Amino acid sequence: MTATGVPDTGSATLEAVLAGLAASSPALADTGRSDRAAALRAVADALDAATDELVDVAVRETWLPVPRLAGEVARTSGQLRMFADGLVEGSFLDVVIDPADAAATPVPRPDLRRMQVPLGPVLVFAASNFPFAFSVAGGDTASALAASCPVVVKAHPGHPETSVRTAEVVRAAWEGAGMPAATFALITGEQAGVEALRDPRITAAGFTGSLHGGATLYRIAAARDVPIPFYAEMGSLNPTFVTPGAVRARGAEIAAGFVTSFTLGVGQFCTKPGLLFLPRGHGLDDALARGVGGVAPARMLHERIRSGHDAVRAELAALPGMRVVAAVDGDPGDGGRAGATLLATDLATLLADRERVLPECFGPTSVLVEYAGMDEVLAAARAFGGNLTATVHAEDDEVELVRPLVRELRDRAGRIVWNGWPTGVAVSWAMHHGGPWPATSAPLHTSVGMTAIRRFLRPVTYQDVPAALLDEALQDRNVAQIPRRLDGRLSSEDLAGA
Repeated sequence: MTATGVPDTGSATLEAVLAGLAASSPALADTGRSDRAAALRAVADALDAATDELVDVAVRETWLPVPRLAGEVARTSGQLRMFADGLVEGSFLDVVIDPADAAATPVPRPDLRRMQVPLGPVLVFAASNFPFAFSVAGGDTASALAASCPVVVKAHPGHPETSVRTAEVVRAAWEGAGMPAATFALITGEQAGVEALRDPRITAAGFTGSLHGGATLYRIAAARDVPIPFYAEMGSLNPTFVTPGAVRARGAEIAAGFVTSFTLGVGQFCTKPGLLFLPRGHGLDDALARGVGGVAPARMLHERIRSGHDAVRAELAALPGMRVVAAVDGDPGDGGRAGATLLATDLATLLADRERVLPECFGPTSVLVEYAGMDEVLAAARAFGGNLTATVHAEDDEVELVRPLVRELRDRAGRIVWNGWPTGVAVSWAMHHGGPWPATSAPLHTSVGMTAIRRFLRPVTYQDVPAALLDEALQDRNVAQIPRRLDGRLSSEDLAGA
């Protein structure tokens, strides 16, 4: 039982949920794209209509401010509508048709038609820091439902009541729009989540959270008798590199932007810039200190996150070669208010003790690292594991100077930001919210944007299969005008001779 009184899901209830998902999976897979699009839009409309009620519950559970939460509901409904639009457009099916060719060499070619099909029931582990956009109705759920995969969400213990009420809104709208019953469900409790992940009826899982939690669940998914894809978004330092030219041209602006970014949402964004690389002699300590001093202490999501932040911050501050640029005292006696902290060290210290200097500190703490030249900048870039983002601030006449750095960062980050800040993830077709381990467990995929749907699909090729047994998208006549590759050429036309 959670502290709020929301009970953990018992074994009997979990079995009913998983049985329902498995039984309803074929029916959902057979729904039309336009019908699923209409259902996703119905869910979006229902969430918008329930915004005030949902925000009231979330405020009590998370201490996040009303404007932030209301905006997050809008982001959640917006991404549902994006997936609805993508369903209608149809390119996510990746349809490829190679007609039979008796004259092909070295052997005749049969008729081959390939498209993406749903994996089956998906388990989603909700995030703590976004109680709507990365939670019950978030991107993992939206992309899986769009892919025709039934979804069971494991609620995050940081906002159980918000999760329950959101799930009620989603289920009523989804099924009310004609989608099969039992294709969406919510479970609570750590044990229920682990049992669901081990269950053979679950075919894939998504996760947003800590490196420890994600790695543990990833190993469980991999150790099953039949391993399944486990898409985990985990820890990220999101380094920011600033050139000497950028410091000279707009140092104060960069200092202000950095402080705003690393303290946004009390530092509880997975894209928070946790490291700032500045050239030695940058002269920005005072500007950075003033910025940090102007950030009022604020409550973090819950006490466990606050205590974790404080512990990592204390360990960082105690390291040899680390100094405090600025720190704002928090007030643990008033609901766990956390103050912003900026620490500083040099590159030699980082490279000599990278295991202790480079942990993610989830919260309003960041580290400034001073470098002596571009060779040191490249050495710093090579010291990282995978990251969700990497940012470069440079002037137009420094493009060639930073080209080797951008090349290094390409191999270590899922998104490279130029003269901007990584906080704020646009929900779009081009967004990649992912990266190499430990940022994610699956660097080929994104958890944000339309292409997130690819995580829950797999390709199937039909060879010489009668047209009567093929999906509409594979027919000679392209009735829905889906983008397809016909005999090696991208087209939305009918197959020649149809």
